[in-house]
Amino acid sequence: MTTPRPDVHRDAHATVPPPGCPAHNLGPDGLHRLYGPVAEGNPRGLYEMLRREYGPVAPVLLHGDLPAWLVLGHRENLEVMRTPSLFTRDSRVWTMFQQGRVAQDSPLMPMLAWKPVCVFTDGDEHARLRIAVTDGLSQFNRHGVRRYVTRHTRQLVDAFAATGEADLIRDYAEKLPMLVMTQLLGMPEENGPRLVEASLDLMKGTETALASNDFVVETLRNLVRRKAERPGRDLASRLIGHESALTEDEVVEHLRLVLVAANETTVNLIANTLRLVLTDRRFRASLSGGQMTLPDALEQVLWDAPPLSTIPGRWAIGDTVLGGRQIRAGDLLMLGLAAGNTDPEIRPDLSAPVHGNRSHLSFSSGPHECPGQDIGRAIADTGIDTLLTMLPGLELAVSHGDLDTSAAWLSERVGSLPVRFEPVCPAAEAEQQSPAGAQPLPAAHSRPAPASAPASGRRPWWKARRR
Repeated sequence: MTTPRPDVHRDAHATVPPPGCPAHNLGPDGLHRLYGPVAEGNPRGLYEMLRREYGPVAPVLLHGDLPAWLVLGHRENLEVMRTPSLFTRDSRVWTMFQQGRVAQDSPLMPMLAWKPVCVFTDGDEHARLRIAVTDGLSQFNRHGVRRYVTRHTRQLVDAFAATGEADLIRDYAEKLPMLVMTQLLGMPEENGPRLVEASLDLMKGTETALASNDFVVETLRNLVRRKAERPGRDLASRLIGHESALTEDEVVEHLRLVLVAANETTVNLIANTLRLVLTDRRFRASLSGGQMTLPDALEQVLWDAPPLSTIPGRWAIGDTVLGGRQIRAGDLLMLGLAAGNTDPEIRPDLSAPVHGNRSHLSFSSGPHECPGQDIGRAIADTGIDTLLTMLPGLELAVSHGDLDTSAAWLSERVGSLPVRFEPVCPAAEAEQQSPAGAQPLPAAHSRPAPASAPASGRRPWWKARRR
């Protein structure tokens, strides 16, 4: 697929875009790259530039300057997600694969190379594989997941609680989901730290993505072989013994899918929610005033800062038209989740709250909608709840403008969240003391504390009665 851009940015007398502007990120045929420092430095700016220039579907370039389409419109994203008769999940039909244009060491391979998993299949085969995953995940009730989350949150917070300071991304958000997921998959806890690094790395499209992916797969294969001999009450054992009769490779690849997808999305959801809690006064005011509960807040974040900005979503089965663009058989369509969530056709006023509205694209839609989204919500909800309860006086330790954003070709989130709080004794010691009263709303950075603090027995803002 090669679609020339309109002849813009080529006038010798035109104003030169400033450094970092998405207009500098041009490749062959004048197409914008969806990767690299410029695109990753301002992904939202790039999406809006593409929307203005092309409308709801825009031609872009992926790693290696391989062509693809980025779907920017909310309606168009749903059309692709919900029409498997036109847009398949089988990546083997991609023209770039068939023409041999994707290098074996390409950072695209961990995410785009076909694997024997439900996300790369359609129809009856998809149903056979997906039912095994949904059955495996359904054994974990919300209460049981919350117990794991609470225990691991206390362990993580205990490591820095006495210091009065921490980086909530490095010390907490990047660690919690993997610790919980290793429990659900049936893995030893000591596997967690290395898997955190590898899982985050393979999603970024770095030069080490392939090596990280190999480590994850090998770790999971060893787990599957152990569980085949000594099964337990975990996802690995359930997949091995499921009536769908999955092969060893299918079990390993589905565990990889669940582990990597759950970790990346939940890390980003926790990080982006904590950032808003600590920096956005209107967001905090809605929480503290009772107009929004913590689950409501998570849904707002899923609209405004989805865990994945884009996903390599579908391949055209035949020639078709989408958003006024001619799509050819074998073309790759990237689903623009962040762009679709801010589509002015459905959200003309981005400042308006979206309480109770789950029509965002963050967990996809149609037959491939994320089967583990409720587990992700439970980890984020319970983790943030427990964290804020344990850290009185929590506030941002730097100015809002000093926070950096970490972006890759598939996701965007705050890269560091330095905070300070009143030093507290570890939870293990605190449990032996009289229970302290609930804590008030964490202070926003640079906002003076009120003259009289709320009474210690006041119900915390994030525990407001859920409607």
